[in-house]
Amino acid sequence: MEQHRTRPPQRRPRPPRSPLPAAVYRVPAPTARRVPPLVLTLRRLPNPRLTGLGAGLFATAAMFVIGCLDELLFDGEPLVYGVLFLPVSALTALWVRTADLVTAPISVPIAFAFGTLPISGGTGGFGGQTMAVVTALAVQAGWLYGGTLIAGVIASVRKVRQMGRRQHARDVATRAGGAGVGVKTRTKAGAGGS
Repeated sequence: MEQHRTRPPQRRPRPPRSPLPAAVYRVPAPTARRVPPLVLTLRRLPNPRLTGLGAGLFATAAMFVIGCLDELLFDGEPLVYGVLFLPVSALTALWVRTADLVTAPISVPIAFAFGTLPISGGTGGFGGQTMAVVTALAVQAGWLYGGTLIAGVIASVRKVRQMGRRQHARDVATRAGGAGVGVKTRTKAGAGGS
């Protein structure tokens, strides 16, 4: 049966501090760097973490709404749609979880294609609408590639930073705990035993 401690643990007395030798000088602690106001503003923005599916749905819904608004307000101007695709691509890559980073550059072109439905201007049923979307994608390929490149670069930088943090944490754990941390060693049966 376990016996619980009945009195609080006693503190061990600390050894007295010896005065510093004449050749040792104390260095003041470094002061915190001033953070620019733009960085402070960006830190206040929402920082959701979407799954791969959620990021794809976000991009698709955002581009469809942008396409509808572009059709209503600007008569389907491709320049407005293309320019607004770039921040949606960046936000999709920034808001996706690190485990699902690979989905960001894949989902933004799909969202771009889906968002062109309202602005493509196709007539004549399904075939005419499909041809109009394909034509719109061909004409706006620069915006499509640019947004995909932005999402790919942001996702790649986030992945490289995550790998660096993981490696740094592994190095710190190795230095702190010795070389054999977490490694199980097996001994042969009967070796060195009684």
